[in-house]
Amino acid sequence: MATKRMGEAYWGEELHVPLSTDGQVTAYVWPLRILSIRGTSCGGPTIGVDVGNEEVLRFDCHADRGHWHTGGYDRLGTPGNSHVDFPEGVGTVEEQVAWSLRHLRGRVSELLAQSEQEEASQKVESFLVETGLINIRNHIERNAYLRKRAIDEAVIEG
Repeated sequence: MATKRMGEAYWGEELHVPLSTDGQVTAYVWPLRILSIRGTSCGGPTIGVDVGNEEVLRFDCHADRGHWHTGGYDRLGTPGNSHVDFPEGVGTVEEQVAWSLRHLRGRVSELLAQSEQEEASQKVESFLVETGLINIRNHIERNAYLRKRAIDEAVIEG
């Protein structure tokens, strides 16, 4: 389950999809996660991977403030300990979502193993990853209006 922090708001329905047949490795998406950083509010979809009740990977697709977390998000204690910037040129919400889904599709097992989740990395099933990521992408697309509404209502900066 995505780690919710004080002061964050979540719009839309969270979606969980299995990545392993035993259901212990799952991916999720919040269509719009709103947070304040240094006095301004930003937001966009947040995609993550959980092992059991531990959040291991997180992709915060928040445009100018977008980034991702690896190495064991919950295990490392604070978000700053696992923070990684998106690659150069991946700056819009749409680009960040596409990059995140491609990254997970090609490397989820490797990223889990690097995050001290070796057993979980071996349980990941490619057919579940493919199906799950398609469902996540579709869920994000169906709920894209939420970010536009938050910008129009001055809840977040565009």
